[in-house]
Amino acid sequence: MSQKIHDVVIVGTGPAGLTAAIYTGRANLQPTIFAGLLHGGQLTTTTEIENFPGFEHGIMGPKLMQDMTAQAERFGTQIVYDTITKVDFSGKVKKLWTDSEEIHAKAVIISTGATAKTLKLDREAELMGRGVSTCATCDGFFYRGKKVMVVGGGDSAMEEAGYLAKLCSEVILVHRRDVFKASPIMLKRAQENPKIQFKVPFTIKTLLGDEKGLSGVVLENIETGATEEVKLDGLFYAIGHTPNSDIFKDFVDRDEAGYIKVTQFTKTKTPGVFAAGDIADPNFRQAITAAGMGCQAAIQAQHYLEEWDV
Repeated sequence: MSQKIHDVVIVGTGPAGLTAAIYTGRANLQPTIFAGLLHGGQLTTTTEIENFPGFEHGIMGPKLMQDMTAQAERFGTQIVYDTITKVDFSGKVKKLWTDSEEIHAKAVIISTGATAKTLKLDREAELMGRGVSTCATCDGFFYRGKKVMVVGGGDSAMEEAGYLAKLCSEVILVHRRDVFKASPIMLKRAQENPKIQFKVPFTIKTLLGDEKGLSGVVLENIETGATEEVKLDGLFYAIGHTPNSDIFKDFVDRDEAGYIKVTQFTKTKTPGVFAAGDIADPNFRQAITAAGMGCQAAIQAQHYLEEWDV
């Protein structure tokens, strides 16, 4: 019995993978998603989403992923709750492996996303989405007129602090060193913002809060070891993301941070392999832009498959 060859295999979910599944499913390509360990991606750790079009009063992140999953399944998507651990895209037929199965596909859409770096503190997971966030542009709106803290020392931290300063009453930027990775212009802009207070060289030692959410943090001075408690409404991590791209590195081009490079919207250097969402987008990292890339990848995969047997 010969090995089944799938038309389209989608690796990873979230808005990009599920949108790609909806579009390829409607094109009768019978897509299969390998969902990995976190079906729905980062939105499953988000509370209310107010900036995804179509939901006047917002929608909870897990609910949005649940609805998109049901929509994808309605168009024939098969969702496999397993993780792809190895790939070989060198041939016309793409090969992928889980710990227990070998999968063959004509086209592959990579939507494995990027994982936000955190401080790995006690209670972090418990408070994520309840005062602790990894995306100021996603969640800053909920902290209008409130006191927040940003952790980080790069351009992203400066940008997020500046964004939050437009919404919040006070922004405290914490960095463990008095030397910053941020570009001089971004650093100067943050330093000159009257709403942004710098705390260096400090790190967060403890998260404070209860069942209602975050109430503050305990900061520790790196040089002296002295600690101080700071009351807060929100805490934003801006210490980078790790693209989940390592297993694809032999078959795609990546930038220095590990994001997959694409041309003509979602094409990788390997014909028949496409990348969509945060895995290929170090700039926006929004649900709506990820969904848009998922649509693009699906249509490009469909066009690729039209020529596959020619």
